[in-house]
Amino acid sequence: MSDSINETQLKQDVHDFWNARACGTWEIDKEKFSLEYFEEIERTRYEVQPEIHPFADFNSAKGRKVLEVGVGAGTDFLQWVRAGAKAYGMDLTEEAIAHVEHRLNLYNLKAEELKVADSENIPYPDNYFDIVYSWGVIHHTPNTEKAMDEIVRVCKPGGTAKVMIYHRHSLLAWFFWIRKALLRGRPWQSVAKVLFDHMESFGTKAYTVEETEKILEKHNLSDVKIKPVLTYYDKLLRFGPVAAFVSKLASALLGGDKVGWFLTIEFKKVK
Repeated sequence: MSDSINETQLKQDVHDFWNARACGTWEIDKEKFSLEYFEEIERTRYEVQPEIHPFADFNSAKGRKVLEVGVGAGTDFLQWVRAGAKAYGMDLTEEAIAHVEHRLNLYNLKAEELKVADSENIPYPDNYFDIVYSWGVIHHTPNTEKAMDEIVRVCKPGGTAKVMIYHRHSLLAWFFWIRKALLRGRPWQSVAKVLFDHMESFGTKAYTVEETEKILEKHNLSDVKIKPVLTYYDKLLRFGPVAAFVSKLASALLGGDKVGWFLTIEFKKVK
């Protein structure tokens, strides 16, 4: 019972955190919901996360039924709609859905459906979507494995899921541990604990490749690809040349993308 209560409260905390500031909007200083506001969000997102476009492959979705789990400020969702997908979007927060609605109206575009909904209980039937996409979302929900199960459930046989979660064996995670644990005199704290307590919304998790394989192994999937990606965040570019040099050296010694913060997951559902 206590675990259930804690999980309920944690999910509410996650909701409140992201409902106060839709993902991707924190450093945008333009008038909210203006054309300049949305264009700055889009420019910043793809400058900082260029890996999104080749991974999502938006243009391949024309005429296909796509669900995005966790739309945030709607930047990726806009790409699905522009590409001609039959796009459905959901998010835990009302703020995110408001962003997408304003954004679509501004560009005179239409989606199939937008819903405030929980990734652990996706409100669609089994085998419903050709593509299910979620970028940097389900590691925030208390039961990430259940969210992944739901993604598999609503994906059609022969359909594709594309998901990104955080990677615990990454430069950013280790640098974050140095800053939040080691330099604060708490070297005994695990990387997982530090991320849970301090990374974005409370309760954020990060996974290893092996843990992700374990989550997926119960499902009948094919063409499974689980790949870490070295990111802007791992490279510490925003912290100046010394930090960037340390990161560059560390990534060279530790295997480049093998120690990247983004863990991309792609698979096809067999049945």
